[in-house]
Amino acid sequence: MHEQKRNDLTQALELIKASKYILIVTHINPDPDTITSALAISNFLADERIKHTVYNRDIKKFQSLKFINRFEKITDIFPKFYDLIISVDCGDMKRFGFVPDSKIPIINIDHHVSNEDFGTLNLIESNRASTAELVYDFFEQNNIKITKNIAQALYVGIYSDTQGFSTSRTNKRTFDIISHLVECGVNAGETADLFLRKDSLAKYRVLPKVLDTLTLHKEGKVATIYVQEDTLARYGATLRECEDALNMVLNIAIVDVAMFFRVIGSKTRVSIRSKNDVDVSIIAHKFGGGGHKLSAGCSINTLDIQEAIQKVLGEINEEKEQYR
Repeated sequence: MHEQKRNDLTQALELIKASKYILIVTHINPDPDTITSALAISNFLADERIKHTVYNRDIKKFQSLKFINRFEKITDIFPKFYDLIISVDCGDMKRFGFVPDSKIPIINIDHHVSNEDFGTLNLIESNRASTAELVYDFFEQNNIKITKNIAQALYVGIYSDTQGFSTSRTNKRTFDIISHLVECGVNAGETADLFLRKDSLAKYRVLPKVLDTLTLHKEGKVATIYVQEDTLARYGATLRECEDALNMVLNIAIVDVAMFFRVIGSKTRVSIRSKNDVDVSIIAHKFGGGGHKLSAGCSINTLDIQEAIQKVLGEINEEKEQYR
C-alpha cells in the first residue's frame, strides 16, 4: 500500500472521530455494492457508538439485502444535523439524490473511473473490483476489527460487483480479502442462500418478456433489450428483477455489447455491459453518464424507449473503431 493511501485512510478515521453526526450516502437506484459498503461502515460506527444515518432516496424499492445487519436502519429521511458525509460508490454528487451543503466535508469512497473527485478526501481506485474492497482497506489500515456483520456486508458487496468473481478487475487482492472475510465468520453457503436463492415467481414470469424484446444490431455485436412499465405491473415485478436479462444477453457468443433500457422517472435509463475489451464508458459519457470500461450507465431525456435506443445506437455508429 502506497504511503499516500495509508495517510488518506488514516485521515478518514480522524475525520470520523472528530465528527458529531455522520451522514453515509449511497447512490440513487442502489446496487448491492453501495448498500453493503455503507452497512459495513454503519456496523463499525454503531459498535463505536458514533451517531450516524445511512441515507438512500430509493431504499423502499430495494429490499433484497434485508439479511445484512442494520439494513433496517437505512432511511430516505434526512437527519436534522450532520457534520460529515461519507459517500460510497457514488461517481458524482448527482447520484446522491440531493444537493449537499458545500460547507460539509465529504469522504468520497469509490472505484468508478468516472468519479469526479468531489470529496474533501478522495479514496478513489478505479482499478479495484468494488467499493467494498476499498472499505475493507479502510478497516485494515486502521486496525479496525472486522466483525462477522461487517464481513458479511463486504463479502456480498464484492461478490455482487464482481458478478461472482468473474469481472476483469477480480484479482489476487480480491481473493485475499474474501479469504479473510471467511476467516472473520462469513459462511459462503449460508450467504448464497440468503442473497442468491430468494427469487420471486414474478421474476421468472417477467424475464421471458424482457428477453422477447431482444434485438441485434451491428451484425449481432450489439444487443438491446427493454421493459415497459405496464409489463412490470402485469407481472408484479420490479426493475431489479429484470436485470439478470442483461447478463444473459451478454453471454450470447456473438454479442460484445448488451444494453438494457427502462423508464425511471422522467427519463429512460440505460445499463450497458460489454466483453472483449469494448469500452462502453465512452458511450455513457456522451449522455452524461459514467461507470467502468465494461460496465456503465446513463440516462436519456425521453420517455420513449425506442427513441432512446436509436439515440444510443447513433452514438455507437460514431465509434466505428470499437464497434466495427
